[in-house]
Amino acid sequence: MENSRKKIYIVDDVQANLIMGRNLLKTIYDVYPAPSAATLFEILERAIPDLILLDVDMPEMNGYQAIKIMKANPRFKDIPVIFLTARDDETSELEGFDLGAVDYITKPFSGPLLLRRISNILLIEQQKRDLKDYADNLEIKVQEKTAEVTSLQNAILSTVADLVEFRDKSTGGHISRTQRYLKELVDELMNCDEYTEELRKWNMEFFLTSAQLHDVGKIAITDLILNKPDKLSPEEFEIMKTHVTVGIEATEKIMNETTEHVFLHHALQIAGAHHEKWDGSGYPAGLVGKAIPLEGRLMAIADVYDALVVERSYKKAFSHEKACEIIEEGAGSHFDPVLVEVFKRVADKFEQIKKEF
Repeated sequence: MENSRKKIYIVDDVQANLIMGRNLLKTIYDVYPAPSAATLFEILERAIPDLILLDVDMPEMNGYQAIKIMKANPRFKDIPVIFLTARDDETSELEGFDLGAVDYITKPFSGPLLLRRISNILLIEQQKRDLKDYADNLEIKVQEKTAEVTSLQNAILSTVADLVEFRDKSTGGHISRTQRYLKELVDELMNCDEYTEELRKWNMEFFLTSAQLHDVGKIAITDLILNKPDKLSPEEFEIMKTHVTVGIEATEKIMNETTEHVFLHHALQIAGAHHEKWDGSGYPAGLVGKAIPLEGRLMAIADVYDALVVERSYKKAFSHEKACEIIEEGAGSHFDPVLVEVFKRVADKFEQIKKEF
């Protein structure tokens, strides 16, 4: 059975004090005497005690010097130290506490008093360890619960996004591709001087997951329009445009009826702003320039690129080169010019993502 007795080191340059201390404590604790601070550090390398009784006045290295060295060492800094000294002035006692001692006992001391002080200190240290263990375990449980909630949120978002894509039969793989495009844009954007402060405030996991809901409002669009094999008429296009406001309303309703909705903040911005245009000619609000949320400006490039390079029932797919040309021409009118420059630097990665999906 493992020895449960606490281990105490007594450090004193007077042999009689070592013997007296050992005899007083040995029935309760495992006691190890050390005649100098140098010897103390030798035995500390072999084993860490539960407590150290440290004499202040010793030759070569006194107790104050020894505790300074201990507190500077991560291995030893948490060992509780009680100073034993013949000094009885307030200044010396305060210095001992300032250096990190947990108690300061003046010689000559009462044996029962020393035992009680040691017992109290060891109890406090045990309670501190128990509290830390509890806090660590609680943090682990919180992390596990947070992971469960995040997993559930992601599963819900993915399921809703799958339902949208299942209904819109012309855009297979669109959601997965646009997520990948967005990640490439954001990763590259983090290397620029523009927008980095805003990006640092984002939870990137929430942002990329939320991107799946950019077309969630299409659930409310009739199949006759959503899957029409020909180009939409002006009247039908106006109906199609309502998928944005439907998406905004649906997301806001969820946010208003729940308390844990931080993960939907980006979804609201993306769904509501990815059809806005830099020059104000987009919809639904006709926002201009940086009034368009950054999430929407990023998704606009990812969404348009994918629409261009994928074949639809009413059009053939454009080449990667032609799609890039169209996006570059749209800088300052359709798209944020800064983000177009970022797109140009990762355009090859967009092409690779398209090939993979």
